[in-house]
Amino acid sequence: MAIFNRKNKDRRTDTDGDAAPTEKEKVKWSKRPANTAFKQQRLKAWQPILTPKAVLPTLFILGLIFAPIGALIVWGSGKVTTITLDYTQCDVDAPTDGSFAAMPSSSYDYAFKSGSSDTKSSISAPTWSFSNDSTRTVGQEARCEIEFEVPYNLGPGVFLYYKLTNYYQNHRRYVMSLDTSQLKGDRRSASQIDSGDCKPITSSGDKPYYPCGLIANSVFNDTYGPVVLLNSQNGAQNQTYNFTENGIAWGGIKKNYVVTPGYDSPSDVLPPPNWARRYPDGYTEFPNLYEDEHFQIWMRIAALPTFRKLWARNDDEVMTQGRYRVSAYMNYPVKQFSGTKSVVISTVSWIGGKQPFLGWAYIAAAILCVVLAVAGLIRHLVKPRKLGDMSLLSWNQPGSK
Repeated sequence: MAIFNRKNKDRRTDTDGDAAPTEKEKVKWSKRPANTAFKQQRLKAWQPILTPKAVLPTLFILGLIFAPIGALIVWGSGKVTTITLDYTQCDVDAPTDGSFAAMPSSSYDYAFKSGSSDTKSSISAPTWSFSNDSTRTVGQEARCEIEFEVPYNLGPGVFLYYKLTNYYQNHRRYVMSLDTSQLKGDRRSASQIDSGDCKPITSSGDKPYYPCGLIANSVFNDTYGPVVLLNSQNGAQNQTYNFTENGIAWGGIKKNYVVTPGYDSPSDVLPPPNWARRYPDGYTEFPNLYEDEHFQIWMRIAALPTFRKLWARNDDEVMTQGRYRVSAYMNYPVKQFSGTKSVVISTVSWIGGKQPFLGWAYIAAAILCVVLAVAGLIRHLVKPRKLGDMSLLSWNQPGSK
């Protein structure tokens, strides 16, 4: 039966009488990594030894660095004045006979700059009035007028924002619902839009929506009238504080939009469903998204459910102390998702808007580092531990096996 008595061709053993493998063959067949510094993990590396003399000074130094940085940020944020006026319930709670009534305390907020003697309780509450007139321009039928106090001169550098709450722009489906190629001027057919990311706002019949997608369809469409200083004394005429809606978007955003898209005629596309009030008969000309900075700002997704976006600005003039009136034309529904909408007037400082969280985070980190350092120092002084003591190893403890 020699047919079953074959030689072991790999020569790994000599049980069948063959020669034992050589040292060279053993190395060749072995799965052991090569004897190099990299494969055997013998590369030079710095391994810190965490001794009390190294850790405690490091914690103290971190605390001394973080504390002044945090205090500086909080101080810079405290230089900002913010006036927030929530007009969500204006159509329900405000008088409709032309008179003005005080806004509820929960509907407005004054955040004064540090060192100011003014407080929310020391100035008169803002007042509001609501009217709904179908003869006005489309989009301005429902008007909420708000009068508010400016307790001291603001600016120069005054910004007008709108603020929304409970609005989740960061939802994954919402974020993806747009077509960047269409916005940049490419001609996108209805079938291409239907198979893209704009779902569910894609097309109707054989015509695509322009611009398509949930973000464009839900663009904020409340508008604001001029902010007027009321001069009731000595018969003086009211003065308008000149906000401008130009230059409110970041400089590099415009490159993502075009004046005229790649379609032959405005009739080749349809406005998004929620734009029907603005374009009741469809497009007679293409919307100029390249110059529409409000649209460009809206298309930049907010990361948090409470956010504010810039509406207008004035970089040169001081907003003098006095009583002002602003008109908010209410078109955007927020009650259906339990949200709110507000108009915000704010100044800025060298750190930007009013946001002290980062400063307090630095201060909290500094306090934590110092507390740990002090606790470690007390522990080291009261009951010092001998470094390198082999008796402290777990297997040398009493009762260990």
